[in-house]
Amino acid sequence: MKLGRFEKQDKVFFGIVEGEDVVELQGSPFGEHRRSDTRHKLAELKTLVPCTPGNFYCAGLNYAAHIAWANKRTGGNRKLPEKADVGYRSPNALIATGEAIVIPADSPGPVQFEGELVAVIGKTARNLSEADALSCVLGYTLGNDLSERSWQKEDRTLWRAKNCDTFKPMGPCIVSGLDPMKQTVSVRVNGVTAAEYDTGKMLFSAQHFIAKITQYMTLHPGDVIWLGTDGATEPDLKHGDVVEICHSEIGVLRNPVVKQSE
Repeated sequence: MKLGRFEKQDKVFFGIVEGEDVVELQGSPFGEHRRSDTRHKLAELKTLVPCTPGNFYCAGLNYAAHIAWANKRTGGNRKLPEKADVGYRSPNALIATGEAIVIPADSPGPVQFEGELVAVIGKTARNLSEADALSCVLGYTLGNDLSERSWQKEDRTLWRAKNCDTFKPMGPCIVSGLDPMKQTVSVRVNGVTAAEYDTGKMLFSAQHFIAKITQYMTLHPGDVIWLGTDGATEPDLKHGDVVEICHSEIGVLRNPVVKQSE
Protein backbone atom coordinates (compact mmCIF):
# COMPACT_ATOMS: atom_id res chain seq x y z
CA MET A 1 0.00 0.00 0.00
CA LYS A 2 1.18 3.51 -0.82
CA LEU A 3 0.05 6.15 1.66
CA GLY A 4 0.40 9.90 1.63
CA ARG A 5 -0.70 12.98 3.50
CA PHE A 6 -2.30 15.70 1.44
CA GLU A 7 -3.97 19.09 1.49
CA LYS A 8 -6.79 20.45 -0.65
CA GLN A 9 -8.60 23.71 -0.01
CA ASP A 10 -7.27 23.87 3.58
CA LYS A 11 -8.36 20.30 4.32
CA VAL A 12 -5.56 17.93 5.40
CA PHE A 13 -6.08 14.20 5.07
CA PHE A 14 -4.33 10.86 4.55
CA GLY A 15 -4.93 8.97 1.35
CA ILE A 16 -4.09 5.80 -0.55
CA VAL A 17 -2.20 6.54 -3.76
CA GLU A 18 -3.49 4.48 -6.67
CA GLY A 19 -1.73 5.53 -9.86
CA GLU A 20 -2.75 9.10 -10.63
CA ASP A 21 -5.54 9.05 -8.03
CA VAL A 22 -5.73 9.34 -4.26
CA VAL A 23 -8.47 7.62 -2.26
CA GLU A 24 -9.18 9.64 0.86
CA LEU A 25 -8.96 7.92 4.24
CA GLN A 26 -11.28 8.74 7.08
CA GLY A 27 -9.04 8.82 10.14
CA SER A 28 -5.32 8.14 10.30
CA PRO A 29 -3.21 5.10 9.33
CA PHE A 30 -1.61 5.53 12.77
CA GLY A 31 -4.97 4.88 14.41
CA GLU A 32 -8.55 4.09 13.48
CA HIS A 33 -9.23 4.61 9.79
CA ARG A 34 -11.22 3.38 6.84
CA ARG A 35 -11.24 3.86 3.11
CA SER A 36 -13.80 6.42 1.98
CA ASP A 37 -15.62 6.81 -1.32
CA THR A 38 -13.89 10.15 -2.02
CA ARG A 39 -11.31 10.11 -4.79
CA HIS A 40 -8.97 12.94 -5.85
CA LYS A 41 -6.55 13.51 -8.70
CA LEU A 42 -3.02 13.42 -7.28
CA ALA A 43 -1.99 16.36 -9.45
CA GLU A 44 -4.67 18.52 -7.82
CA LEU A 45 -3.39 17.93 -4.28
CA LYS A 46 -0.54 19.43 -2.29
CA THR A 47 1.67 16.64 -0.98
CA LEU A 48 2.66 17.17 2.66
CA VAL A 49 5.28 15.52 4.86
CA PRO A 50 3.80 12.00 5.19
CA CYS A 51 3.76 12.10 9.00
CA THR A 52 4.63 14.45 11.84
CA PRO A 53 6.82 12.40 14.19
CA GLY A 54 6.88 12.86 17.93
CA ASN A 55 10.32 11.26 17.99
CA PHE A 56 12.88 11.47 15.19
CA TYR A 57 15.73 8.93 15.37
CA CYS A 58 18.63 8.40 12.99
CA ALA A 59 21.33 5.83 12.36
CA GLY A 60 24.83 7.26 12.60
CA LEU A 61 27.64 6.02 10.33
CA ASN A 62 25.82 2.98 9.02
CA TYR A 63 27.68 2.36 5.73
CA ALA A 64 31.36 1.54 5.25
CA ALA A 65 31.79 3.39 1.94
CA HIS A 66 30.40 6.60 3.44
CA ILE A 67 32.90 6.41 6.30
CA ALA A 68 35.75 5.77 3.84
CA TRP A 69 34.67 8.75 1.71
CA ALA A 70 34.46 11.03 4.76
CA ASN A 71 37.93 9.97 5.88
CA LYS A 72 39.35 10.72 2.44
CA ARG A 73 37.62 14.10 2.27
CA THR A 74 38.72 15.25 5.72
CA GLY A 75 41.99 13.39 6.12
CA GLY A 76 40.51 11.54 9.09
CA ASN A 77 40.96 7.98 10.26
CA ARG A 78 37.57 7.07 11.66
CA LYS A 79 37.18 3.32 12.12
CA LEU A 80 34.04 1.32 11.40
CA PRO A 81 31.74 1.50 14.44
CA GLU A 82 31.67 -1.52 16.73
CA LYS A 83 28.06 -0.92 17.73
CA ALA A 84 25.02 0.89 16.41
CA ASP A 85 24.89 4.59 17.25
CA VAL A 86 21.46 6.20 17.56
CA GLY A 87 21.12 9.93 17.04
CA TYR A 88 18.32 12.47 16.97
CA ARG A 89 17.02 15.08 14.57
CA SER A 90 14.50 17.88 15.00
CA PRO A 91 10.98 17.51 13.52
CA ASN A 92 11.10 21.30 13.20
CA ALA A 93 13.46 20.83 10.23
CA LEU A 94 11.02 18.68 8.21
CA ILE A 95 9.70 19.86 4.86
CA ALA A 96 7.71 18.13 2.14
CA THR A 97 8.63 17.34 -1.42
CA GLY A 98 8.52 20.48 -3.57
CA GLU A 99 9.43 22.82 -0.72
CA ALA A 100 12.69 24.74 -0.73
CA ILE A 101 15.82 23.82 1.20
CA VAL A 102 17.08 27.14 2.57
CA ILE A 103 20.81 27.46 3.31
CA PRO A 104 21.40 30.11 6.01
CA ALA A 105 23.15 33.26 4.80
CA ASP A 106 26.10 32.76 7.18
CA SER A 107 26.71 29.13 6.22
CA PRO A 108 30.36 28.75 5.18
CA GLY A 109 29.53 25.39 3.57
CA PRO A 110 29.74 22.97 2.09
CA VAL A 111 26.13 21.83 2.39
CA GLN A 112 25.62 18.26 1.20
CA PHE A 113 22.78 15.82 0.65
CA GLU A 114 22.39 12.45 2.38
CA GLY A 115 19.67 10.35 0.77
CA GLU A 116 18.20 7.82 3.20
CA LEU A 117 15.56 5.13 3.60
CA VAL A 118 13.26 5.98 6.52
CA ALA A 119 11.29 3.52 8.65
CA VAL A 120 7.91 4.87 9.79
CA ILE A 121 6.57 3.32 12.98
CA GLY A 122 2.94 2.22 12.90
CA LYS A 123 2.28 0.94 16.42
CA THR A 124 3.61 1.23 19.94
CA ALA A 125 6.66 -0.97 20.54
CA ARG A 126 8.92 -1.79 23.49
CA ASN A 127 11.52 -4.52 24.04
CA LEU A 128 11.28 -6.04 20.56
CA SER A 129 13.72 -8.70 19.43
CA GLU A 130 15.45 -8.31 16.07
CA ALA A 131 13.26 -11.14 14.76
CA ASP A 132 10.12 -9.17 15.65
CA ALA A 133 11.46 -5.65 15.09
CA LEU A 134 9.73 -4.99 11.77
CA SER A 135 6.32 -5.85 13.24
CA CYS A 136 5.97 -2.26 14.45
CA VAL A 137 6.76 -0.66 11.06
CA LEU A 138 3.93 0.84 9.03
CA GLY A 139 6.14 1.35 5.98
CA TYR A 140 9.06 3.25 4.51
CA THR A 141 9.61 6.69 3.06
CA LEU A 142 12.62 8.74 1.91
CA GLY A 143 14.65 11.40 3.69
CA ASN A 144 17.38 13.89 2.80
CA ASP A 145 19.62 14.46 5.82
CA LEU A 146 21.07 17.83 4.73
CA SER A 147 24.40 18.48 6.41
CA GLU A 148 26.38 21.72 6.80
CA ARG A 149 29.89 20.26 7.04
CA SER A 150 31.69 23.28 8.56
CA TRP A 151 29.15 23.45 11.37
CA GLN A 152 29.30 19.67 11.69
CA LYS A 153 32.92 20.08 12.79
CA GLU A 154 32.11 22.89 15.23
CA ASP A 155 28.87 21.90 16.91
CA ARG A 156 29.10 19.01 19.37
CA THR A 157 25.35 18.26 19.18
CA LEU A 158 25.00 19.02 15.44
CA TRP A 159 22.23 21.44 16.34
CA ARG A 160 22.84 23.66 13.31
CA ALA A 161 24.72 21.27 11.08
CA LYS A 162 21.79 18.87 10.80
CA ASN A 163 18.73 20.65 12.15
CA CYS A 164 18.35 24.06 10.51
CA ASP A 165 14.83 24.82 9.32
CA THR A 166 14.21 22.98 6.00
CA PHE A 167 17.24 20.67 6.40
CA LYS A 168 15.11 17.51 6.61
CA PRO A 169 13.00 16.89 3.51
CA MET A 170 10.93 13.72 3.90
CA GLY A 171 8.46 11.93 1.62
CA PRO A 172 6.75 11.84 -0.74
CA CYS A 173 4.80 8.76 0.42
CA ILE A 174 4.95 5.78 2.78
CA VAL A 175 5.03 2.33 1.17
CA SER A 176 4.28 -0.79 3.18
CA GLY A 177 5.55 -4.31 2.60
CA LEU A 178 9.13 -3.41 1.64
CA ASP A 179 12.17 -5.31 2.90
CA PRO A 180 14.38 -2.50 4.30
CA MET A 181 17.52 -4.52 3.57
CA LYS A 182 16.77 -5.02 -0.14
CA GLN A 183 16.16 -1.51 -1.47
CA THR A 184 18.00 0.80 -3.86
CA VAL A 185 18.16 4.52 -3.11
CA SER A 186 19.54 7.02 -5.61
CA VAL A 187 20.21 10.76 -5.57
CA ARG A 188 20.03 13.17 -8.50
CA VAL A 189 21.32 16.74 -8.52
CA ASN A 190 20.02 18.85 -11.39
CA GLY A 191 18.86 15.68 -13.14
CA VAL A 192 22.23 13.93 -12.99
CA THR A 193 22.70 10.83 -10.81
CA ALA A 194 25.12 11.73 -8.02
CA ALA A 195 24.81 8.62 -5.83
CA GLU A 196 23.17 5.21 -5.74
CA TYR A 197 23.43 2.44 -3.17
CA ASP A 198 21.82 -0.75 -1.88
CA THR A 199 20.49 -0.82 1.68
CA GLY A 200 21.78 -4.37 2.09
CA LYS A 201 25.19 -2.79 2.76
CA MET A 202 24.08 -1.35 6.11
CA LEU A 203 26.60 -2.11 8.87
CA PHE A 204 23.71 -2.55 11.30
CA SER A 205 20.33 -3.60 9.95
CA ALA A 206 17.05 -1.75 10.30
CA GLN A 207 15.91 -4.60 12.55
CA HIS A 208 18.94 -4.11 14.78
CA PHE A 209 18.34 -0.37 15.17
CA ILE A 210 14.65 -0.82 15.95
CA ALA A 211 15.34 -3.55 18.51
CA LYS A 212 18.12 -1.50 20.12
CA ILE A 213 15.94 1.60 20.46
CA THR A 214 13.03 -0.36 21.96
CA GLN A 215 15.37 -1.86 24.55
CA TYR A 216 15.48 1.57 26.20
CA MET A 217 12.69 3.70 24.76
CA THR A 218 9.12 3.18 23.60
CA LEU A 219 8.46 3.75 19.92
CA HIS A 220 5.12 5.37 19.12
CA PRO A 221 2.98 5.53 15.96
CA GLY A 222 4.36 8.19 13.66
CA ASP A 223 7.92 8.05 14.98
CA VAL A 224 10.59 7.79 12.28
CA ILE A 225 14.02 6.17 12.08
CA TRP A 226 16.35 7.40 9.31
CA LEU A 227 18.67 4.55 8.36
CA GLY A 228 21.82 6.27 7.07
CA THR A 229 23.46 6.92 3.72
CA ASP A 230 26.25 5.32 1.71
CA GLY A 231 29.10 6.58 -0.46
CA ALA A 232 30.01 10.14 -1.33
CA THR A 233 27.53 12.98 -0.81
CA GLU A 234 28.80 15.30 -3.54
CA PRO A 235 28.46 17.62 -5.43
CA ASP A 236 28.06 20.33 -2.81
CA LEU A 237 24.66 22.00 -3.03
CA LYS A 238 24.32 25.63 -4.08
CA HIS A 239 21.63 28.20 -4.79
CA GLY A 240 19.49 27.15 -7.76
CA ASP A 241 20.18 23.41 -7.52
CA VAL A 242 17.44 20.79 -7.41
CA VAL A 243 18.14 17.64 -5.39
CA GLU A 244 16.06 14.47 -5.70
CA ILE A 245 16.06 11.33 -3.54
CA CYS A 246 14.59 8.49 -5.62
CA HIS A 247 13.10 5.04 -5.07
CA SER A 248 11.23 2.88 -7.56
CA GLU A 249 8.12 2.48 -5.37
CA ILE A 250 8.20 5.33 -2.85
CA GLY A 251 8.71 7.91 -5.59
CA VAL A 252 10.84 11.06 -5.82
CA LEU A 253 11.54 13.47 -2.97
CA ARG A 254 12.35 16.63 -4.92
CA ASN A 255 13.49 19.94 -3.40
CA PRO A 256 15.01 23.14 -4.86
CA VAL A 257 17.90 24.76 -3.01
CA VAL A 258 17.93 28.44 -2.04
CA LYS A 259 20.77 30.37 -0.36
CA GLN A 260 19.38 32.94 2.07
CA SER A 261 20.39 36.49 1.20
CA GLU A 262 22.60 38.48 3.58
